[in-house]
Amino acid sequence: MLFKRTKNFFLGLVVATTAFAASAGIFGVPQVSADSTNVQDLNLDVKSAIAVDAKTGQILYAKNENQALPIASMSKLISIYLVLQAIKEGKLSWNQKVSVDSDSYEVSQDTTMSNVPLLKNHTYTVKQLYQASLIYSANGAVMTLANAVSGSQKKFVDKMRSLVKSWGIKDAELYTSSGLDNDQVGNAKYPGASSDAVNKLSAKDMALVAEKILKYYPDILKTTSITKMKFNNGTSETEMENWNWMLKGLSSAYTELPVDGLKTGTSDSAGADFTGTVHKDGHRIITVVMGAQHTSDTDMSRFTQTQKLMSYVYNNFTYTKIAANQTFKKASSLPTFHGKKLTAKVVNQKSTNIWLKNGVSSKNISAKLAANKKLYKNGGLEAPLAKGKNVGTLSLSVKGQQLSFLNGSTKLKLAAVNTQKIEKANIFVIMGRSIKNFFSNLF
Repeated sequence: MLFKRTKNFFLGLVVATTAFAASAGIFGVPQVSADSTNVQDLNLDVKSAIAVDAKTGQILYAKNENQALPIASMSKLISIYLVLQAIKEGKLSWNQKVSVDSDSYEVSQDTTMSNVPLLKNHTYTVKQLYQASLIYSANGAVMTLANAVSGSQKKFVDKMRSLVKSWGIKDAELYTSSGLDNDQVGNAKYPGASSDAVNKLSAKDMALVAEKILKYYPDILKTTSITKMKFNNGTSETEMENWNWMLKGLSSAYTELPVDGLKTGTSDSAGADFTGTVHKDGHRIITVVMGAQHTSDTDMSRFTQTQKLMSYVYNNFTYTKIAANQTFKKASSLPTFHGKKLTAKVVNQKSTNIWLKNGVSSKNISAKLAANKKLYKNGGLEAPLAKGKNVGTLSLSVKGQQLSFLNGSTKLKLAAVNTQKIEKANIFVIMGRSIKNFFSNLF
């Protein structure tokens, strides 16, 4: 109780000092020039970082984004993805009671790390353990869930490895479901790996993990945005306060940034990590900071750096809509083969958005059109062809701004469709064209 009061006192003191400094302009967000996104301008005090659009994966800022570093409890996002997948597939249910294995029990009793104390002869619902894993980063809880999904920690970690590999992450190092070091999980440590082995991903990889979980399981935000909740272990209750202090009402909250997720990570090898997300003005971005300063349990450095990064995006980019059914110069049509008309008009199938640097106009957007060769014959779309078919891909670029995306592309790619049915020409028209082409080629 004394520790808790002391902690709250110092947290309040730090918050007040930070608020005063911010109002005085001491910690003001750097006003980075519109045509620059380099590390020196933003000056983030972290080992690596990245900011991306949650839907398109457009990279808006990056620092050492490909360097694999310890991710600590951010690992739980991969584990929770697999739990949610198991629930979706009917292999688990929210109200299903889960018993605690001996290894998970032992870890849950360690008060030097984040935990809710589990009882050996007691069962917990999947939902209880899920909430404890995300809100309080409870290590024993997520290990219990891992066993419920796969039967053992090793099999679950193998599943984690397969999952990220399927996303194109080839160099991930994963040894524990919780993000603890291999030697911190007792007999559950990954066999054949060194005792000091730790989970490692790059900032870019973590952004991809966050993008996937938000795309397929967006309801995770209903839990990651909870600031406080009690966990009933069967004999007592544990007050769980979310380790994401950027949530509304907590010590690092910032009014202009309504952060609602996702996951922190802290360890001796990692320092302070944070995969954050904010939904503002109708769109969502994901940020990752890794290796921030962590001098004490009240150090807010990772959140200060995240605030700078998020503010940088909103201060220096404009979220620009690209409407559906839009035509682009020099990429507005494709030739047909035996069609009534020699060309078919094409447009982008769906609307999307792109972040443009301040000072860069939407008029700077240009496109190149690549045809769907499966629909081609002799250099054109083979008639007849129904309206609205995916006839190719539009690759968008921006003059004055280099684009990059999580999937490695340097173009924003959109599906192109034909705006009208491509009707087949009659036999006489086809014969006439053939004769004309013959004589044109002859001379």
